Amino acid sequence: MSSRLYYFVGATSGQWEVTANYSVKGEPLTTPAFINVVAADASPVLPSNDWQLRGIISNERYVEKTQKDRLLAVQQGLGRAEATCAALIPIRKRATWRGLTQSERLAIFEGQSHHNVIGMQYLPAIARRLHHCRDLSEHEPFDFITYFEYAPRYEENFNQLLADLRGTAEWDFVDREVDIRLQRVSS
Repeated sequence: MSSRLYYFVGATSGQWEVTANYSVKGEPLTTPAFINVVAADASPVLPSNDWQLRGIISNERYVEKTQKDRLLAVQQGLGRAEATCAALIPIRKRATWRGLTQSERLAIFEGQSHHNVIGMQYLPAIARRLHHCRDLSEHEPFDFITYFEYAPRYEENFNQLLADLRGTAEWDFVDREVDIRLQRVSS
């Protein structure tokens, strides 16, 4: 059975070495040496760590069936051998975003920001998985965590994807964003 719950653990050893960590908006996270991505159906016993974030794969939001079908046709999965670079980007939006109705958020997300259209331009080179944090608890430090993987040759494309998204009306609602870059530890 595939897990829907994931832990992102900052630690002294692990799967992914941290190569950069900076706050885009709001309070930063301390910089651990490594990040471990742990799938778990229940709260795992984790070794001592610098910090831990968690999120769950939830139902798809802000996507129509035709968009989802196009996405599934081109999006690659995580764990590809050539995808030795990754980014862990936890984000929290202002309470005003959460106070909007679903249709108001969709109008900003797609109508103004064209979030899905922007993301599709960077597929299949960049793989991603979205984890919702507030589905677990309203007390989580972030609303969601986006986890990306890509080959080193697509680093510039990935940076452009982030610049494109951060320039949209949707990002006006972000009050905390941390960008953590990772390099896969060779086995």
